[in-house]
Amino acid sequence: MDGYCTWSKVRRALRWLGPVIVGFGAGIALLSAAAPPAFAADETPATTDQACLGCHGVEGMEKQLADGATLQLHVPGDIFAKSVHAPIGCTGCHSDVDLNSHPPAQKDIASRRGFTLAMTQICRGCHADKFDQWETSIHAALVRAGDPAAPVCTDCHNPHAIIKNAAAAIDQIPCQKCHSAIYTAYSGSMHAAYRRSSDKGYAPICSDCHSAHDVKPTSLGQGPEAACLGCHDGALEAHQKWLPNAALHFEVVTCPACHAPYAQRRVDLMLIDSRAVPRGTEQIGVPLFNASAHSDGKGIDAATLWNLLQTLNRAGIDGKTVLRGRLDVATGPQAHELADKSKALSDCQVCHRKGSDAFQSVTISLVGPDGRRVDYGANADVLNSALSLQSVSGFYAIGGTRIWILDILLALAVLAGAGIVVGHLALGWLFKRLGLYHPHSAGSGHPPAAGDGPKAA
Repeated sequence: MDGYCTWSKVRRALRWLGPVIVGFGAGIALLSAAAPPAFAADETPATTDQACLGCHGVEGMEKQLADGATLQLHVPGDIFAKSVHAPIGCTGCHSDVDLNSHPPAQKDIASRRGFTLAMTQICRGCHADKFDQWETSIHAALVRAGDPAAPVCTDCHNPHAIIKNAAAAIDQIPCQKCHSAIYTAYSGSMHAAYRRSSDKGYAPICSDCHSAHDVKPTSLGQGPEAACLGCHDGALEAHQKWLPNAALHFEVVTCPACHAPYAQRRVDLMLIDSRAVPRGTEQIGVPLFNASAHSDGKGIDAATLWNLLQTLNRAGIDGKTVLRGRLDVATGPQAHELADKSKALSDCQVCHRKGSDAFQSVTISLVGPDGRRVDYGANADVLNSALSLQSVSGFYAIGGTRIWILDILLALAVLAGAGIVVGHLALGWLFKRLGLYHPHSAGSGHPPAAGDGPKAA
């Protein structure tokens, strides 16, 4: 009986608590719908971060700037919780923000670019080594030159969504934001094809050849060849098996010139000093290159180039200026359209024949203040004019850059050699016919006088 009474009390209590439990559950559901996105147990933002995401986690949050532009302030909470910066939290980078007085009544931001450059210094606090590398790069040089499109840290790395190793995927390469044409060319190359085929092993992406932070212009050093040989270290030996003067070819022909078989090729003549250091526009003076008007709009001609070199190497000038010639492809995207080695050019006639297409496009280049190459169009006659004997002595392709005066001099040398032999024989025959030829004899060359010889006893 006592047990029955007890059970009756429990049942009455449950009937009373039921609506309360249901109402409590409904309230929790409503709160969850209005709360920030849920996170996994190991991806829950800290309490302070949740307070920040209460506002910044709302899509469409932005700020109008003084110059009329818009600064996006939305931070997806679920992505930030997975990022490498989640452990340091919002205050790790935004230590100047006081939640008790945030947002401030007035905070003027002049421009989005100015804000980005200022925030870059925060990256330096933790990533000093990478920042130092970046400061030596072409990107930093462009920033210092005032280029508004030059990338800084946050242009390549979204600070709220950096996922470890995500940039290694081809479709996530940040370089494509600025270098879309090159990225498209690379996507169709054999490197990208191998990268997508995990069973074929390693293949490079942008940062493997150009580095991620200390990106240098291709005009410096050995250029892209150094990157190619970093992986293909046995390339020279492999070419020596079939290519005559392989080492010379490696010096004056870039890899893409043969391994991007459908690209347009050109000859680039770079002005360098006696130490093989590229000459800069600030050293030489750009007005010296404004010579197209004197060449009927066809670019710098042989005479102009000859006069230019005479001016640069006049008496009293330190360091001789010479030209270093290389056969290259015409554009940056073409340099990345690398095909499988079975399709590479291997026919000598492509270059070593008169009128070769590869030698119809010529540029003369220097290095600009930011380190990038500055190209000036040149007339194709700079490769085969009589005035080019000295200027392109470092780039002479047999058959491809025929200089007619060399052909004449060679013919004259052959004729002169043959003429000496024929003339010598002809004179000898003539002297014999005229009786002017006397064979040489031993001693003085004269017969002994009569009666001067030995006498019999």
